[in-house]
Amino acid sequence: MNTPVALIPDYVTGTWSIDHVHSDVAFTVRHLGVAKVRGRFDAFEGQIVTAENPLESSVQATIQSSSISTGSGQRDDHIRTADFLDVENHPTLTFVSTGVRSDGEAYLLDGELTIRGITKPVTLNLEINGFGTGFDGKPVVGFSATTEVNRSDFEITAGPAGAIVGEKVKITLEVEANKQD
Repeated sequence: MNTPVALIPDYVTGTWSIDHVHSDVAFTVRHLGVAKVRGRFDAFEGQIVTAENPLESSVQATIQSSSISTGSGQRDDHIRTADFLDVENHPTLTFVSTGVRSDGEAYLLDGELTIRGITKPVTLNLEINGFGTGFDGKPVVGFSATTEVNRSDFEITAGPAGAIVGEKVKITLEVEANKQD
């Protein structure tokens, strides 16, 4: 299905750099089966290309795995170990899109997510928040996206904590990007 640009208000084609200051890469996972623990990554970068046909657009992003932040230094240190992200051997997590498709009024972003050197296909529910103009007069764009992955698919055992940490990890992205000249 070909999505006409006219259906996306103020659509702008081009190459965009993710604005680290105005973006958020976050996750949620169950703890003890009764609570949700939230975390985020503080260091990431990426590029978005909006094509003439929006369904031919693409995304690539890199996250520094050591930039994990859950609000607990002790927990963050544990997540950096081989039980979880193994940042010493796998300093980055990456996402490379493989396609965009429409699903009625919604969009789905397919891609390959690599964690701990293991690449798996994922689909993100994508929301186009809009195209606009930044304070500097240059074009900006905003997106929200969510997906859920199983930590075991990426060989994240969680070590002894595996019994108390949920298998499913919800990933939530809030992205603002600036158009490159």
